[in-house]
Amino acid sequence: MKKILLTIFLFFIFSSLVTAEEFASNAKSAVLMEFSTGRILFEKNSNEKLAPASMTKIMTMLLVMEALDEGKIAMDTPVTISLNASNMGGSQMFLDANSTVVVEELLKGLSIASANDAAVALAEKVGGSVDNFVVMMNEKAKELGLTSTNFVNPHGLDADGHYSSAKDMAIMARELIKHEEILRFTSTYEDYFNKSDGSRTWLVNTNRLVRFYPGVDGLKTGYTTNAQYCLTSTAKKNNVRYITVLMGEPSSDIRSKETTELLNYAFNSYKLNTILSNEDELGKVYVEKGSIDNATLIVKNSVTEVEEINKKSEIYSYNIKTNKIVAPVKKGDVVGTVEIKDKDGLIIKEEELTIKEDVDKISYIKLLFKNFKILLSGK
Repeated sequence: MKKILLTIFLFFIFSSLVTAEEFASNAKSAVLMEFSTGRILFEKNSNEKLAPASMTKIMTMLLVMEALDEGKIAMDTPVTISLNASNMGGSQMFLDANSTVVVEELLKGLSIASANDAAVALAEKVGGSVDNFVVMMNEKAKELGLTSTNFVNPHGLDADGHYSSAKDMAIMARELIKHEEILRFTSTYEDYFNKSDGSRTWLVNTNRLVRFYPGVDGLKTGYTTNAQYCLTSTAKKNNVRYITVLMGEPSSDIRSKETTELLNYAFNSYKLNTILSNEDELGKVYVEKGSIDNATLIVKNSVTEVEEINKKSEIYSYNIKTNKIVAPVKKGDVVGTVEIKDKDGLIIKEEELTIKEDVDKISYIKLLFKNFKILLSGK
């Protein structure tokens, strides 16, 4: 046991010494992306159209998470398993036709065990049919601006016209991770699916880095004879998250090794500088007909940048522009923009502004009383 642990430790140490030029030498294509900014830090043949295998399920999971957020389904929504779903080949959780399984269990099987039967069952539930779900997948790909992706099925088994690229997979992964609850499933190394007849299926994560690399909490492996070994991975340490994609690797061991090298490079070479946090107060704004006169301005989303780890962070200035605001208005509503300028006065980014607290519309009685006080003051 001690020898195994020493081997793993030395593996991580020496893999961090690999130079950028040597990354992903065995992969057909690769990408390293920082999550909050979407900035690509390394890429190799990143737009090449390749078979994504079960990494396809990243888009399947994304559409399921969106359906959950929109209230179209819930984690405890029952799904009747079709014969089509139960007959799926490849990796599966062994669903029985005509049985009923809740969405949460199917999502667990999809995320951990890469279950093709779960992918079809969820596609039928969310899309009404597999064909309609595939249309939804391609519509979402277009919405995300993916230029090298076309889906034919929700599971990733090889099919003519079914392809994606490392860059597109990274963009999909970034969108999926915004639904943080999915990481509860993808970070699980092993679990069980308990069936109604008392039997159960052992679900084991094919992404071994979830168990052996500190900070890895997803995301999706893939393998077919055509695609070879693929992996979209994500890891978070010290509030910084990275996404890696490797496609067309010759073995699962090399896939894990080269993912480790990319992650070590990212964590050892870069840092995340927060230019503006969504908790930073940026002044007050008048709210017409509000229960309070002024609300506190904040950015809707934190503004960050990726820097080399030894680089001194820049100093920025801000120019705030607000709209006319009439109550009621809620936190999250866009009330203006802030221009972020570098030391030379050049605008490097523009971010939406919102308010820190909800502001209700003032009642008629309070409005009369307020106006009466103004008259008495002579203003």
